[in-house]
Amino acid sequence: MDGPALPADLLAAQQELHETAAALPALYDRLPWSVEAHGGFKDPDIWRPRERPAAEGWSQEDQAEVQRLLDRRLELTISVSTHAFWTTLEGPARVTARMMLKHAHDTPAA
Repeated sequence: MDGPALPADLLAAQQELHETAAALPALYDRLPWSVEAHGGFKDPDIWRPRERPAAEGWSQEDQAEVQRLLDRRLELTISVSTHAFWTTLEGPARVTARMMLKHAHDTPAA
């Protein structure tokens, strides 16, 4: 896709945004299902039975890490979407540049 050259700081912010966004679900996957300690539950008599085991909850460090990642993701989203570069483009050129940025760090298919 041909388009304008993307600024290095914008590319770096987009890459960090992808990494931060990927780190959150990875962190959630290793944490207990409940933030607070919970004795678990079993709902066998509802239309879609479900069950959760007892959980110790998240540690203070885990809670702080989740919050840090959420805060950083927001900062990066704002940084990318309000970057001064976007004001230099109009119409289709802005759309093309945005698509270029979204895919700038994609790994080519083998």
